[in-house]
Parts: sequence; structure tokens; C-alpha cells
Amino acid sequence: MLPTEEYVEQAYFFRIVLERMQEAMSTQDLLAAVRQEILASTQLPYAIDFMTVELKHTGGFATAMQRLPHYFTPFQTFVVAEAEREEGRFDFRIALEILQREAEYRAKGVSPQGIFLYQFETLCRNRLGYDYGLEAIAGDPTFNDDWREWILTVRRQVGLVDFADMLYVRSDLYRQQRRTVEKPILFGEKEGRIALANRRKDPLFLFSALERHLGYPTVPRPKPEDRQKHILPVLERKVERLETRIRLLEEERRGGIELAKFYARNQQEKGQ
Repeated sequence: MLPTEEYVEQAYFFRIVLERMQEAMSTQDLLAAVRQEILASTQLPYAIDFMTVELKHTGGFATAMQRLPHYFTPFQTFVVAEAEREEGRFDFRIALEILQREAEYRAKGVSPQGIFLYQFETLCRNRLGYDYGLEAIAGDPTFNDDWREWILTVRRQVGLVDFADMLYVRSDLYRQQRRTVEKPILFGEKEGRIALANRRKDPLFLFSALERHLGYPTVPRPKPEDRQKHILPVLERKVERLETRIRLLEEERRGGIELAKFYARNQQEKGQ
């Protein structure tokens, strides 16, 4: 686990990169500008330098993050790698927002229950691979050996066993009802009650209920594309075409269209 100030600066870094992606500047220039704003007492400026060099060689961030396992978690690297896949549909902007919210949550004080549910919901909502995704989650330094064993069990059983059941049998509510348990308890009584109430339902309903009642971080949803921004350019092109047709009709009514001027204009453009 990193100091709190590192997560604060990470959250700021991901947010600023997301906001400034819309500006007309190269990614390398963007990283150089953001680096000046990052707190120099943290390790993030050195990580940005390494990411900049790797960007020149590979064109992406994931390989650099993978080579900095002491700073970036396997899940952070996995999310960026999925966003950079050419054949994938995972939006890089959503990936940055996911990493930003996770860093903000870590800066405020993280619980293994909250970080697991946030990361697992990220896999579910964005249809990322459960196999590699849960393997990356298990490598997070937040989790101890009991957590890693259970996460890898979820990896083997996801899609075969209801996730709400897997959560419930590892909750304190299950211990109270059964009096004896063979496996370590990982979730509290409230998580168990919410999981029990969401059995045989879409797991997204379970995540939403946990966020409402226990204050766990919310995974950002993909935003629908704003179609209004495309309307004005289309209308402008249509108006230009109508104006051209009207001029041609007016010339035809006055005695015909003079094709010579169009021919002369084409010859002049070719000469240039």
C-alpha cells in the first residue's frame, strides 16, 4: 500500500488527463504539462517520466505500468491494457475515470470489501474478462491470503454459482445462522443481508444496493453519445448544397449554365 498522498496525486493525474484529452495537444506534451503540476515529494513524477518514455516506444501506458508493480496495482494495469486493446470496445476515458475514483477511495481509507466490490463491478459493467480480471484483483496488496484464496475461488466459479451466494456464505450473517463455519469470514452482517436479499438476481442490483446502504464507491457508467453536436455540421452542409442548387437554377432561368467557368476553375486548380 502506498502513502495517502500518492493516491491523492494519482486521482488528480487521472482526472486531469481525462479532462485535457479533448485539447489539441499530443499525449507526450500532455504528460509533460501534467508532470509539472504533480507534487514533487511523491513518486508519481518518476512514474510519469517512465510512462512517457514507454509511450514513445510502444504507443501505450499499460506496458509501463506493468513494469512498475511496486507503484501501480495489477488491476490498474489490467484496466489500462483493456482500454488500449485495438479490438476491444472499452473506452479509454471510462478507464481513466475508473482509476480516478478508485484512487480517491484509497485516499480516503480503503476496506478490502469496498475495493473488491468496486473492482469486480468494473469487470461486470464493462464486460471485461473475468479470468484475467480476477487474477489481477487477487494481486492487489489490499488483500491478505484469505482474500486471495476466495477471489481465485470466485474466478473458478463465476458464471456457475450465483455471486450473491458466494458473498453470503462468507459473511458474518451466515456464521450467525449456521453457528459454525469452515472458511474465514470476509464480509459483515450487512453485506450478508443485502446478498441474501439479492439471490437469483442480476449482480448489478447487488452492487447498487451495497453502494446505497454501505457507501461503497460507484463504478462510472458509460455516457451515451451526444448526438446533438453532430446536427449543426450536417445542417450546414445541407444548407450549402441547397444554396448551390438555387444558384444553378437561377443561372439556368437566365439563359443556361456557363460550364466554361467551372472548366476554367478546374484547370486553374490543377495548375496549382
